[in-house]
Amino acid sequence: MVTYEAEHPVRLPALSAGWLTQTFVHWSFPPETVQALIPEGLTVDEYEGAAWVGLTPFVMADVRPPGVPAAVPGLPTFAETNLRTYVRRADGRDGLWFLSLEVAWPAMVAARVIGVPYHPATLEVTTAADTVTYSGRRWAGGASYRLVVRPGDRIERPTERDVWLTSRWRAYTRRLGMLWETPVEHEPWPLAGATLEELEETLTVSAGLPAPLGEPVVHFSEGVRDVRLGASRPCPPAAAAV
Repeated sequence: MVTYEAEHPVRLPALSAGWLTQTFVHWSFPPETVQALIPEGLTVDEYEGAAWVGLTPFVMADVRPPGVPAAVPGLPTFAETNLRTYVRRADGRDGLWFLSLEVAWPAMVAARVIGVPYHPATLEVTTAADTVTYSGRRWAGGASYRLVVRPGDRIERPTERDVWLTSRWRAYTRRLGMLWETPVEHEPWPLAGATLEELEETLTVSAGLPAPLGEPVVHFSEGVRDVRLGASRPCPPAAAAV
């Protein structure tokens, strides 16, 4: 069961930040199509019989190491955009698998050493009176997107699907022939509905995905400010499927 609140506290974060002005655009796909892009040891998670892939642009704010408060001037703040899907290990532990991550701060590309598929990109996030516009282009390969959304009313009681599409508390990567997991903790997403005003993107095609099964599901969030990322660690062998 995917939970609305963090599953476990991250008491010793390796990195802290805020994830702000975030939009979630989700498409459904046949599970076997997405499974072909997932490494051994992970199974694509399904909701209502479909796999889901999310395009999630946002602002990564006040990135800092352990012990540094968010109020310190000059902390890095930059745009990031993730293309992600949802997976489970054989023991039932769910999480994210990133198909790609575009980032406007090249120093983050160093995370490739732990298996995170970062790509340096030129990204922009702009807000108007009632819309938010995201745009980006990868430096190498040319994958790009432009997204305009109109945030709607606050969702006071998120549905099971709202939570399933937005809340995950670990991310998986693969390196050195092993699966690794990175735990995450933050306050629950304050979600709102959103209207998709414009979308042009080639990130899904670049990741190897075909056309989706239907129209996208869109959410907006002002964001979460107390994000705590734990250190990546090898996944223990799974004893049994759940």
